[in-house]
Amino acid sequence: MAPLPKKKQTKYRRGGRAAHFGITKPSFGLCSNCNEPKQPHRMCSACGYYNGRQVIVNDVETGLESV
Repeated sequence: MAPLPKKKQTKYRRGGRAAHFGITKPSFGLCSNCNEPKQPHRMCSACGYYNGRQVIVNDVETGLESV
């Protein structure tokens, strides 16, 4: 059988241990190609560029319609 705690931990200790688990707002930078806001280490959703090269061809540039 596993060891058990002798006393109940208080709400203060439990909350203090989990204090750094809070939610933070996502950070944004600007795309180097089109200057739209994008998250770091992610492809730009506006132009499809990542790290200076085109990763996904945008539907607007090719003239294809998305179904």
